Amino acid sequence: MEFTEAYKQTGPCCFSPNARYIAVAVDYRLVVRDTHSFKVVQLFSCLDKISYIEWALDSEYILCGLYKRPMIQVWSLTQPEWTCKIDEGLAGIAYARWSPDSRHILTTSDFQLRLTVWSLLNTACVHVQSPKHASKGVAFTQDGKFAAICTRRDCKDYINLLSCHTWEIMGVFAVDTLDLADIEWSPDDSAIMIWDSPLEYKVLIYSPDGRCLLKYQAYESGLGVKSISWSPCGQFLAVGSYDQTLRVLNHLTWKTFAEFMHLSTVRGPCFPAVFKEVDEPLQLDMSELCLNDDFIQGNSDATNGHIKVRYEVMEIPISLPFQKPPTDKPNPKQGIGLMSWSSDSQYICTRNDSMPTTLWIWDICRQEPAAILVQKDPIRAATWDPTCTRLVLCTGSSHLYMWTPSGAYCVSNPLPQFNITDLKWNSDGSCLLLKDKESFCCAALDVLPESSDYSSDD
Repeated sequence: MEFTEAYKQTGPCCFSPNARYIAVAVDYRLVVRDTHSFKVVQLFSCLDKISYIEWALDSEYILCGLYKRPMIQVWSLTQPEWTCKIDEGLAGIAYARWSPDSRHILTTSDFQLRLTVWSLLNTACVHVQSPKHASKGVAFTQDGKFAAICTRRDCKDYINLLSCHTWEIMGVFAVDTLDLADIEWSPDDSAIMIWDSPLEYKVLIYSPDGRCLLKYQAYESGLGVKSISWSPCGQFLAVGSYDQTLRVLNHLTWKTFAEFMHLSTVRGPCFPAVFKEVDEPLQLDMSELCLNDDFIQGNSDATNGHIKVRYEVMEIPISLPFQKPPTDKPNPKQGIGLMSWSSDSQYICTRNDSMPTTLWIWDICRQEPAAILVQKDPIRAATWDPTCTRLVLCTGSSHLYMWTPSGAYCVSNPLPQFNITDLKWNSDGSCLLLKDKESFCCAALDVLPESSDYSSDD
């Protein structure tokens, strides 16, 4: 694995959809670098500090949200002299996003007064009144032809279907929710999935013409849905709940295909591989009561704030670290707060927030846990390689942690005083973005061998 040097950042960083560039916010400047040479390709100066960055799907335009103003500035990578500025005036701008055609921008005003569709081709704009949410509640079909926008009026939630070609409303229908949380199209664009707020366990599947295909409710009392995700193949719908259980539904029958419980004690009949992060033991030469040269050279990372770690395979049964959430505070840290599918839909990783240092990896075909990773620190982020079955996670330490069906291993970051707080894959899997508090770097990963010893530090 090869690491680049550290570069400054003060906000969002993201790869372009074509995997050729990376856009980085540095105060009020937008820096665009090449992902191969990491040389600066373009440098744009905004009117205020950049709060949000989003690439257009064609990787030609970059949207910068200046939410302190509030204002949107758009830049062209191929035409640096071209500029665009969107200002809603007193209505303000709470959030902005691209449409799939890369030529329209959707902005939501403060207090969700209206959603506006702005065109980069002409001065026309379309308004949708009373959007449900600022950053959520909008979903596009995979082919980019239609948009579903959630609105609320007269204390009831509605779904508005718009054509992304003319931006005319094609249909409106009410949905059976108490307080709609979000919306998402199925991967084959045949259905619309919505779910209710945590106060009401309810997952609803609607056809585009407004017919309710499914009303799923795992239980009635207690907090409900916390996370939800379609598998990339579109055959499974995973629902993570506050009751610390992951439920997987089949898209053909809409029946529960599997239930995965996150228990604090792991015992048979399932025997997943349990990897626990431990510190590497220090090698001392006690015969002469001094440190030998090999030790000093081999542990030079410790002087830079690095401590070598490795995974140790644990035996079952085993008790996992568990934190009981307080009952007198809102938003309890429990339930499935992190969930991510592998690119082949064979595995899904989850984190139960009452066990923040433990990552579960479930085998969908066998309907059992394939592996459990127990870290020293709470897991910040976990993401799958888009090209193969490889999972990468970080915990805010100086190490990267990886898992494949062959095993798990730790990788030391050679940069001094660089703690990895977030990570993102490039779309082609060639590069991994690692973020620290005020800097970032990238790592290039090779294809892993079929079998190897993954128990030691790399």
